[in-house]
Amino acid sequence: MHTERFNTSLLDHLTSAVVVLDSSFCLFHLNPAAEALFKTSERRSRNSYIGDLLYEPEVTLKALRKVQKNKNTFIARKVQLALANGTKLLADYSISPINDQEQDFLLVEIQELDRSYHISRGETLISNHETTLELVRNLGHEIKNPLGGIIGAAQLLALELPNKELEEYTNVIINEANRLVNLVDRLTGSYKKPELKKHNIHEVLERVRSLLEAESKGNILFIRDYDPSIPEFMGDVEQLIQAVLNIVRNAMQALYESEQESPQIILKTRAISHATIGPVMHKLIARIEIIDNGPGISNDIIENIFYPLVSGRSDGTGLGLSIAQTILKQHNGLIECESQKGQTKFILSIPLSNENEVNEIEG
Repeated sequence: MHTERFNTSLLDHLTSAVVVLDSSFCLFHLNPAAEALFKTSERRSRNSYIGDLLYEPEVTLKALRKVQKNKNTFIARKVQLALANGTKLLADYSISPINDQEQDFLLVEIQELDRSYHISRGETLISNHETTLELVRNLGHEIKNPLGGIIGAAQLLALELPNKELEEYTNVIINEANRLVNLVDRLTGSYKKPELKKHNIHEVLERVRSLLEAESKGNILFIRDYDPSIPEFMGDVEQLIQAVLNIVRNAMQALYESEQESPQIILKTRAISHATIGPVMHKLIARIEIIDNGPGISNDIIENIFYPLVSGRSDGTGLGLSIAQTILKQHNGLIECESQKGQTKFILSIPLSNENEVNEIEG
């Protein structure tokens, strides 16, 4: 019994989905990654027939029988699996025979290819954002230093002018230099230590919704699809409000500019267990989806929308999404975007596990 607990404990720490079947092809154990994949719990599904979890399971059952008979490992690549809950996924999987304490089992390991792509894409987003942030910060320091000298020199020059009317020109120099300083500050974002407070993510969403619902004067329908099971977590409420506000306001502006009939924005939340953000797997995350039915984001810019100064609007500054991504990164989270004509979805992932502390970005 001790050996059994030890073996399943090892399986539970794997990031790939692992299903252990008994000789009757009934579930003996699912690790947490498999629970997330099949959207069920190990306790609820234990002793369930594997065929009941798959839609049209004949091919998989044939492979299981073959492994059981020949005692050889079976490997399948890029197989389209259809789960009984309606989910379809592209995966590699292997089936291996194992014998433990004179009892035969089959171990099925599933590597979801879409998930591998998602992890890789998340790592790329985080890496690119960190690189861009460092570049902008260094550039900001280089720009602000001479600007300070220009402002100081213009102020001294104003004191020496023989004619007060000439101060109009020095004021132009000072005002424009200050404008550039403000732009650099906005580009580099806020690097102060987050003010941590225990709260629920729905407090953030409701603050944003009530503000923008009033601002839209009823012209945009806001739909709430909340998961009340999401627990409270430590975060900076004001920073998170700013991040969500930037994204929802962008959605509103896209709907206005496209003159979309029946414009709507959906605010959706779910608690997701054993989810990956970049290269890190978390026990529990809050997944927030902000979905609008606007024209979508052009393929030319969608891969770059989190870079500073990249905007899909002619009058946009391209700072809102970059700042939002920085705020999520301070909370060990990530923002991703999926877009097609008629639907744009921004996905915010925030860890809820207690062991994840909020990061401070040094200024």
